[in-house]
Amino acid sequence: MSEKTDKNEQQRLSVFKTYKLYVGGKFPRSESGRVYEVTDSKGKWLANAPLSSRKDARDAVVAARKAFGGWSGATAYNRGQILYRVAEMLEGRRDQFVREVADAEGLSKSKAAAIVDATIDRWVWYAGWTDKIAQVVGGGNPVAGPFFNLSTPEPTGVVTVLAPQESSFLGLVSVIAPVIATGNTVIVIASEKSPLPALSLGEVLATSDLPGGVVNVLSGRTAEIAAPLAAHQDVNAIDLAGADDVLAKELEIAAADNLKRVVRPQPVDYSRTPGIERLTAFLETKTVWHPTGALGASGSSY
Repeated sequence: MSEKTDKNEQQRLSVFKTYKLYVGGKFPRSESGRVYEVTDSKGKWLANAPLSSRKDARDAVVAARKAFGGWSGATAYNRGQILYRVAEMLEGRRDQFVREVADAEGLSKSKAAAIVDATIDRWVWYAGWTDKIAQVVGGGNPVAGPFFNLSTPEPTGVVTVLAPQESSFLGLVSVIAPVIATGNTVIVIASEKSPLPALSLGEVLATSDLPGGVVNVLSGRTAEIAAPLAAHQDVNAIDLAGADDVLAKELEIAAADNLKRVVRPQPVDYSRTPGIERLTAFLETKTVWHPTGALGASGSSY
């Protein structure tokens, strides 16, 4: 019996994982049907990743815009709870991400584990900011006259993010989490060289409480996908974290057509605790004036 079992195990074929895009809460293959080979740091084949087309990029914008109303209208507390749920789901799939990060970045399992733990902690960190950022950047303004003057931050809208090329997981989360924590929706272009952690993150998001379309993950040639998104009239902002200087200049010119907000690429140590710069980068400030009224003949106001 034991010999027969051993023989069956030896004959068993490996089940290779099929990586897909994550758009609108679903997992489509690339519209073009194309894929490209992803290899580890030593050139060993890991998987075939979808090679996204311009049509995939446009579909992602439609999904992000459709999801924006519900997500931006949710309470900050609710968004924080959902982001924390994502961290819980990441914790449950920790071993998978340790393996993928180790392969993607050529790290030992112990170093990859430290990066995955830091990434999960980063999700929790941003989850805690959802209901606090308005108190930091908003508030009452002193004005001359019988008025209440209140400034309140609101999300910019649909944001395209070029994920960092080298930091395939910690850097990825560090640019996605602040965008959605503040009520925006996002189209993220995964690291061209190491897209697998980003595509697996889509599977985590799909099984959390995050509404479909809030985060959309594309993989492929960064420049090819980013060009139509930078010029898209229904994209409100773009983060160029994963662009080189030449590509960044081209995309910034394209983004100027509808006055997109642009975060330029700059050297970032993603292992350090972030400030609130990426939280505030995609917030608009709404200021409301309201008369205070008057009490009695003396003209005192409340």
